[in-house]
Amino acid sequence: MSVALSVEELSHAFEGRPVVREVSLAVAAGEIVCLLGPSGCGKTTTLRLVAGLESVQAGRIAIHGEAVADARFSLAPEKRGVGLVFQDFALFPHLSVAENVAFGLHGAAPERRGRAVAMLERIGLGAFADAYPHMLSGGEQQRVALARALAPGPKLMLMDEPFSGLDVRLRDHVRDTTLSLLAEAGTGTLMVTHDPEEAMRVGDRIAVMQEGRLIQIGSAEDLYDRPVSPFVARFFGETNAFTGRAAAGGVPTPWGMVALPPGIEPDTPVEVLVRPEGIAVDAKASGISALVLESRPLGPATLLRLSLPGLAAPWLARLPRHRSFAPGTSVSVRINPADTFVFPAGAVHLRP
Repeated sequence: MSVALSVEELSHAFEGRPVVREVSLAVAAGEIVCLLGPSGCGKTTTLRLVAGLESVQAGRIAIHGEAVADARFSLAPEKRGVGLVFQDFALFPHLSVAENVAFGLHGAAPERRGRAVAMLERIGLGAFADAYPHMLSGGEQQRVALARALAPGPKLMLMDEPFSGLDVRLRDHVRDTTLSLLAEAGTGTLMVTHDPEEAMRVGDRIAVMQEGRLIQIGSAEDLYDRPVSPFVARFFGETNAFTGRAAAGGVPTPWGMVALPPGIEPDTPVEVLVRPEGIAVDAKASGISALVLESRPLGPATLLRLSLPGLAAPWLARLPRHRSFAPGTSVSVRINPADTFVFPAGAVHLRP
């Protein structure tokens, strides 16, 4: 499979403050890679560098094998063959929907309009070709922005938080439409998001950024089940934490010994993280005794706040929605090793 985007050792700073630090990644043709991280981690700056909206200070960017930027030269954004979709849609209010979609196309006016209307038909908005953006809903405007970006047949699609301005139900619909169109076009896509659930739903692979660096790249399963750092583990959902010290047979904890991953030596201070869904709760005395402090229904799940012996702070357990225990109930808990992660205390892990 050909490589739609190659980023090598990309670094960037604003007024001497590093915001992107030696980022390297690749996007295959037809692949969707989600650039995920908290606000200020450098993901949007990375996208802008790829688009040509910022000048590369260090590193190299190539699109389908053709170098488009390094520290010495930069191909103009309009010559890079990329499609851009942003959170704010950026439609021209004085142009009709069809004129917006045709804006980046070449050729005679009738040909451009024909291609624009055909693209609108594909996203279910053919009837709105002569309408204006203010006459459309937010979801319809976002689909027009997508059609405009796809109409020229870009080599690469760049998307910055494209669905975050939509309500939940509409977001799912527009997102599914977008994925279908991208798959049909076979366009490689780099999409910025701060939402881990969205990244897992959309991305073939996810690249997690922290303070300008890529920490881990992989499938949703890789990152959720095999995080390389506490930051990655916590970013994909709530965790319960325990600090301890490694021993020869593992980490002693209030619920028994926890196995050590390779590379952690005995007597090393460690942090143990357990996902709430990794705590099995039972009324029978088959594990560690705990007391239910609070029970909250969350639709598809029930969240329990538990007091465990030897732990000062309450822990959270997530159960299927049909299971619940009243506050004040004594229960037994067991920890699932698959949802338990051990890291050296205070260590920073970068992607391998």
